[in-house]
This record gives sequence, C-alpha cells and structure tokens, in this order.
Amino acid sequence: MKTSAFKIRNARPEDTGLILQMIRELADFEQLLDQVVTDEKTLKHSLFVDPKGPEVLIAEEDYQPVGFVLFFHNFSTFLGKKGIYIEDLYVRSEYRGKGYGELIRTLS
Repeated sequence: MKTSAFKIRNARPEDTGLILQMIRELADFEQLLDQVVTDEKTLKHSLFVDPKGPEVLIAEEDYQPVGFVLFFHNFSTFLGKKGIYIEDLYVRSEYRGKGYGELIRTLS
C-alpha cells in the first residue's frame, strides 16, 4: 500500500503564481472572486520584498501543491506574548477530508 508524502514548506518567490491561483480558488469557493484585485507583481512584493509582510506556507502531497496558509505576526498586549494571525487557510477540494487543514494550521 502506497502512502502519500505530505510536507509543509516555506513559500518561495517562484511560488507567487501558485499562491495567486490558490487565492483565486479560495475566493471562488467563498463566492468572492470578483473582489480579488491583486496581481503577481503586487503579491510578490508584499510576500517576499516587504520585510513586514505576511508569510506563506505551502502544503504538498507527493510534491503536488494541496493548499496554503497565509499569516502574519501579532502581539497580544493582554498576554504579553507574540503570536500569529491566520488570514487564509486553504486546502484544494480534491485533498479535503485528509486532515491537511488541521496539520497546516498547527504547524504555522
């Protein structure tokens, strides 16, 4: 029986097109596709040039992209601790039900 190889990795600048594609898939799923106005150049700058920009992790199964999480760092004044805020977590429909979303969330 073959088992799938699942991994989560940091996004790289060359992933910008893939990230934008999955953002559009997520927006389409949420019936908000008409609100996606970013392009690859803007997204690439925000993710990989701006030092205060958000971070993205890519989830893969057998080297195929299955989803992503986009998050940024925050700080809780009440707790006095750093944290992260997850803006988007997306798993492609054909990979749902495998627990990948939970794995992505817990590792981000």
